[in-house]
Amino acid sequence: MRSVIRIGSRESALAVRQAEIIRELIQKSSPGQQVEIVTMKTAGDRILGQSLEKIGGKGLFVKELDKALLEGQIDLSVHSLKDMPIEEREELPILAYGKREDARDVLVYRPGLQALPENAVIGTSSRRREIQMARLYPGCTFSGIRGNVQTRLKKLEAGEYDGTLLAAAGLKRLGMEHVAGRYFSVEEMIPAAGQGILAVQGRQGETFDWTEAVNDRESRAAALAERQFIRTLGGGCTSPSAAYAQVAGNELKLTGLYYNEKTGECRTAAMAGETDAAEQTGERLALFLTGEGADHRI
Repeated sequence: MRSVIRIGSRESALAVRQAEIIRELIQKSSPGQQVEIVTMKTAGDRILGQSLEKIGGKGLFVKELDKALLEGQIDLSVHSLKDMPIEEREELPILAYGKREDARDVLVYRPGLQALPENAVIGTSSRRREIQMARLYPGCTFSGIRGNVQTRLKKLEAGEYDGTLLAAAGLKRLGMEHVAGRYFSVEEMIPAAGQGILAVQGRQGETFDWTEAVNDRESRAAALAERQFIRTLGGGCTSPSAAYAQVAGNELKLTGLYYNEKTGECRTAAMAGETDAAEQTGERLALFLTGEGADHRI
């Protein structure tokens, strides 16, 4: 047992809460283990005036934490998996996937509204959400919004938008479910790959006694399938494509959304596979949706 395990986290209330969840699991598995949370501001948190696509993608949320891990300033880092780059660094593997929280997206209304008005303005910087929201509410227009949950809610209260879209997992971890206006089913709005799953990242070659206790088998299978789907499409974590895997026993059902940036065509399909072949299922579904694979739809 190490004398102290240092977990790196972004500074936001949600990021710290996510680190606390992993700390609690580690301490439950290894009673007496001292675990500290070390917070830091990332470039993605500092640069809020531009879209992620223009400033380097979601890798800006992990760059400083990766550096701290490599330099030994921290022993682990905790991220929302959907915020991690699709291409993983061999020297900084994901050691464990936490049990998945609610993967759905949520529509939050401007205070005083109980439904969206005609021609509503929706605050979102996610192309994935924008594409799917436009199908559900054809009259909407969209305006970029960045910042943590609290910052976005303040902008909503100020009347800058009629509504905004957030991950249900974040609201639930913060105990803020009361602000949710409408939950979208995973069929109405397919989540981002890894949404609701916490990833615990460490240094290659280092092992911990608590890893198996923290690692959730279903989350791992879903994560591997969803991320391989996006990876095969050639999309990064700012890609408008989406993927969600439902796991039952040794089987999973993967639903994917493919958006063709050149033509604007949007396709969805689902495919079944075994959890032991999660990545293969993700790859096959991606190839099918791009017209490069055989028809394996269910």
